[in-house]
Amino acid sequence: MPVNLSGQSYLRLLDFTTDQIDYLLKLSKNFKDLKRTGTPHRYLEGKNIVLLFQKTSTRTRCAFEVGAMDLGMGVTYLDPGSSQMGKKESIEDTARVLGRFYDGIEFRGFDQADVEELADKAGVPVWNGLTDMWHPTQMLADALTVQENFNYDIKGLKFVFFGDLKNNMGRSLMVMCAKLGMNFVGCGPKDCWMDEDLIKTCEQIAAENGCTVKCTEDVKEAATDADVIYTDVWVSMGEPDEVWEQRIKQLSPYRVTTEIMAMAKPTAIFLHCLPAFHDTNTTTGADIAKRFGVTEMEVEDAVFESKQSKVFDEAENRMHTIKAVMYATLQ
Repeated sequence: MPVNLSGQSYLRLLDFTTDQIDYLLKLSKNFKDLKRTGTPHRYLEGKNIVLLFQKTSTRTRCAFEVGAMDLGMGVTYLDPGSSQMGKKESIEDTARVLGRFYDGIEFRGFDQADVEELADKAGVPVWNGLTDMWHPTQMLADALTVQENFNYDIKGLKFVFFGDLKNNMGRSLMVMCAKLGMNFVGCGPKDCWMDEDLIKTCEQIAAENGCTVKCTEDVKEAATDADVIYTDVWVSMGEPDEVWEQRIKQLSPYRVTTEIMAMAKPTAIFLHCLPAFHDTNTTTGADIAKRFGVTEMEVEDAVFESKQSKVFDEAENRMHTIKAVMYATLQ
């Protein structure tokens, strides 16, 4: 049956079938081929979108802006200080205004309920660029990167995420793997695991797609024979500075090291959604090193800079996959 996503919002991967996700990934590959061959694809000329950011970003903003312009669309960017949403104007009223101006709305912020209310009231497709609960556009970029490194045959791969499993990345990756037939292993301290209801939901989805979902505190068990090893920052944007000390103590045993990569298969790849604290070449990294004596956090620099690291392919793929989402929902 043909896939038709026209007019739909893209808020979380749980709302999409495996066939729909596969369609978006194939579309992403096609757009990547067009981009790399310099083939014009201004298929949405005359349309306009708005990027509504409560949380700042590099990759998300650039991916949406370049992707939209490649498709021929106009783009308006509203940074955290440029919108009255939630301050002088309700989310509902903002949605009803922007929905009359624009053909699509991207939202990057904190509360999942905010992006859902936008989608409910705007009357146009709304795309979730990140909330505290979910990061669905990142998932397509991650899946495409895995496909590219395993000859587009990813069913049955062992996909391991190290760190805070309950954050938006851990939750989203578990859903992605369950939907696409990859065996997901989340590895981190038990009090950082995602909620039991989501685990059970993903176990059911995984069973339908011939794969498994598992959480463990055992680093060796998780890393052994892994095909993909993934990690994320230990403190997310918007969390208080005071949590750094606790997270460093809690998550240091789950840092991705060369020893961990050696436990994985020789063909294993390393992924990270970025930005990554793998050295002290940032103000945050330098500050953490000064305060706690930690020069590498969630991943060792040797791993980040290794041939197994595909993080910059992954970053580029944000643009191609976001383009696919915009095209599929706006055509």
